[in-house]
Amino acid sequence: MPNRITKLFKIKYPIIQAGMVWNSGWKLASASSNAGILGLIGAGSMYPDVLREHIKKCKKATHKPFGVNVPMLYPNIQEIIDIIVEEDVKIVFTSAGNPKTWTSFLQDKGITVVHVVSSIKFALKAQEAGVDAIVAEGFEAGGHNGRDETTTLTLIPMVKEQISIPLIAAGGIATGKAMLAAMVLGADAVQVGSRFVASKESSAHKDFKQAVVDAKEGDTQLTLKELAPVRLIKNKFYSDVQELYKTAPTPEQLKQLLGRARAKRGMFEGDLDEGELEIGQIAGLIHDIKPVFQIVKDMMHEFETAKKEVLTL
Repeated sequence: MPNRITKLFKIKYPIIQAGMVWNSGWKLASASSNAGILGLIGAGSMYPDVLREHIKKCKKATHKPFGVNVPMLYPNIQEIIDIIVEEDVKIVFTSAGNPKTWTSFLQDKGITVVHVVSSIKFALKAQEAGVDAIVAEGFEAGGHNGRDETTTLTLIPMVKEQISIPLIAAGGIATGKAMLAAMVLGADAVQVGSRFVASKESSAHKDFKQAVVDAKEGDTQLTLKELAPVRLIKNKFYSDVQELYKTAPTPEQLKQLLGRARAKRGMFEGDLDEGELEIGQIAGLIHDIKPVFQIVKDMMHEFETAKKEVLTL
């Protein structure tokens, strides 16, 4: 189903596998690309030398397009960008920063640049910066999120109304029906995160994957807005945060509780009590752990079936 996004990335299906910290290594990215979608390596949880290793392994595992997601708050951002250029990565998704900082530089190197936003304001800034496409991510998404709590259902048509470049919808999308809904609202493609966490190829710890499968409606919550809003599975760490909030804590006190490597501890090492367990609201609809190719096949089958059903209404 060719459209602006499939042509831009040279992929078969308009689906992007999100570049998530501690989940999106070379195995997930290459499996996603081999399944006909765009795989992304999540650089946010990788030291520069680790990122280079993942890029090299991904190249060996797939001959299809893949990219790297780069949170621009990364302390070694210059080194990360240099590695991406040196390793001839052709697609970069940027987030958590000003798109003007790196867009022109990367495009001058022949790299396609996509920026992740959570509001119309930042979508317009990204378009002004010259990015090739935008990911608009709603409040339902896992991990770090927008402060305005705008849902995907309202964000996508509002952003679509204001921009002219290709639009990718994210947040609460894990099924073919949700993909169809997002595209009816104006998206050219969807970015999927949580569903791919619960995949065979995800680098997440098996216990975290099972926690995602076990999650029900209401088991996630957006918190830590004073630092950077993040959606978490409710566990002991989440409860500790809520208890601290009863004392009207300062940002410094919240940072002290958060500590270091809390996300790694939860998602990568499998500490379900003290770890930070980032996942989207859609976890309540994820009931199993499958290979990536099966996830993509199921999504596309459901998408096509739902499209036919809508046409008969």
